[in-house]
Amino acid sequence: MPVYDVYSTLFGKPFDGGKRMEHGVPQQQHHHAAEQQQQPSYHPQHPAMTRLYEVHKELASLGPQVCLFSGPQDDREYKRLERELTRLLLEVDQVDTEGKAELQGARKRAAQEVEGLLRYLEENATHPSRAAIQELSDEARQLVDDRVVAPQHNGGVAEINDELVEALQVIVLRLTQVKTEGRVPLRKARYRALTRLCAVQDVIEGRTQQHTLSLPLPGDTHEAVSRINRVMEQVGAARGQLVALLMGLTGRDSCAHLSRILTEMQAELDALDVSGNAAIRNYRKQVVEEINGLLKHLDLEGEGEDTRRYDLAQHGSIRAIEAARAHVSHLRDGVLRHCSVGDLSFRPKAELQGLLTHLDQVDTARNPCIREARRRAVVEVQAIITFLDLREALARRQPGPAEHPAHRAVWLVLGSLSDLQAQALAFDGKRVDKSYILLEELLTKQLLALDAVDPQGDDTTKMARKQAVKFAQNILNYLDMKTDGWEY
Repeated sequence: MPVYDVYSTLFGKPFDGGKRMEHGVPQQQHHHAAEQQQQPSYHPQHPAMTRLYEVHKELASLGPQVCLFSGPQDDREYKRLERELTRLLLEVDQVDTEGKAELQGARKRAAQEVEGLLRYLEENATHPSRAAIQELSDEARQLVDDRVVAPQHNGGVAEINDELVEALQVIVLRLTQVKTEGRVPLRKARYRALTRLCAVQDVIEGRTQQHTLSLPLPGDTHEAVSRINRVMEQVGAARGQLVALLMGLTGRDSCAHLSRILTEMQAELDALDVSGNAAIRNYRKQVVEEINGLLKHLDLEGEGEDTRRYDLAQHGSIRAIEAARAHVSHLRDGVLRHCSVGDLSFRPKAELQGLLTHLDQVDTARNPCIREARRRAVVEVQAIITFLDLREALARRQPGPAEHPAHRAVWLVLGSLSDLQAQALAFDGKRVDKSYILLEELLTKQLLALDAVDPQGDDTTKMARKQAVKFAQNILNYLDMKTDGWEY
């Protein structure tokens, strides 16, 4: 059960001194069956039980906050939660149990609950993945500051170009690879970093594509043009402010303040009378669209806090991808089962191609994690298709007496690679497994065998060896993908 659900269920019940948290994880009910039969007969208004019940009610409020907190240790909210929990722990320690075993047990369980929350809070804030997310966020922040924000603050021109967009995309891809182990705080932290960085990408990409926007018209074209041009300059400044806000590079403004400024720009443009001039009307329309493009990113201040959009398992696109993967798994099992007995009649290539088309149509919503999930599903389909293609090619192969010896050697390696790919497709373990290590060694040996093949100037052999090397590397990459522990 997810930790959030554990707390929401546990804290919604009256304090009964029964099931409690042990090291931040709920103990099994049967561990306390005997204890629950020996619960104290003290009146609920007993001073000790009253105070413990009050502590429990405070935990009912703090528990979900701890479970959803996604920041680092230096975050103000972390310090508040740590301070509140420490206070409760001290209050529990001060409860007078009068030396009674039953009261001492209740106090101990209350202390364990508080200590479990403190431990959970610290573990998530100091988790290596949390540090990795922070490091990548800092890297992106420094990049944007050096290339965009600082130059504008100093009266210069921002270095907004395709090189910057590509550099940000590399950081986005690295963020998608950060493991969260299913922990809600880590998933939220990664989602928060990704949404902000993707928003900055979108704003910057819009700036690099601005040549499609009609450049400011001459001021003497119409009396409204100078006002539109002025707003256009303000939009440019607002773009820099938005990037700084999203990357946490300014503490002077807020998203709400910038939203008001942009809305006022829209109101000023709406008040202009340009009905008699189609060119100016179109110019104004494009400036309004620029403003709308910035406004759509200003709801990120509470992103991941007030919603559960970080929980991609509930996303429609992820569900579609998972449904496709389940179908792929079924087809893969069928292919391997038939090939193991030498039966090549089962060739679901049409179904597999249909799945590729279906996956291509899945909407990723510009979410890098969904894009990566789709890419991985596509790789799974392609792995089965290439396996079937090689099996069919091996079955059709009829070498003649004049075949070049080097060419024959390449085909022998391809035969071994086909068997190894079947093992890779069926593999369902971890990288530390002996079977994985052995499979990786065997694939590496086949690459060495291909490297030893001398084509002796034969172009056909050169091409065959090149394709075989690529095939072996694809199997290694597929095996690596299956065991890298990636999660959306």
